[in-house]
Amino acid sequence: MKDLRILVTGGTLDKVHDTRSEGLGFAPDGASHVPEMLKVARCYFPKVEVLMQKDSLELVEADLMRVAQAVQDAEEEAIVITHGTGTMGESARYLAAHLGPEAKGKTVVLTGAMRPYSLHRSDADFNLGGAMIAAQSYAPGVWGVMNGRIFDAQSLHKNIEAGRFDIA
Repeated sequence: MKDLRILVTGGTLDKVHDTRSEGLGFAPDGASHVPEMLKVARCYFPKVEVLMQKDSLELVEADLMRVAQAVQDAEEEAIVITHGTGTMGESARYLAAHLGPEAKGKTVVLTGAMRPYSLHRSDADFNLGGAMIAAQSYAPGVWGVMNGRIFDAQSLHKNIEAGRFDIA
């Protein structure tokens, strides 16, 4: 078994309903739903590190550099990154380019959700579980897990019309 680290960057997975704006945002304290998801699943072993809580459409290169550095600094060989679906494919390709084809010997898997975990009937826990398994079993490199499928970084594309990830 590989040790596993989960890097949280935000995205729909971690959004909550904001009663003031009547929209979706992040918890005021910056907390993530990932620890709760792991607890419900009786999954005790991953280390969780919250890097930021941002919508992926608001990520800038400095944010992606921070994620790449966190991957490099992690002691674990298996890394899951929770990420917004809007730019997940672009971020996967950025990380693949900056970490190299074998991601410096690490298996890096991006995942997220099309519906917030806090609103129930979400795909968040399904995708997180798949990403954790992929990170522990796939070869080093950058991957994405969404909708029960594993994509290499170059093939990770959101199909907005269908509301899922497909091979382009």
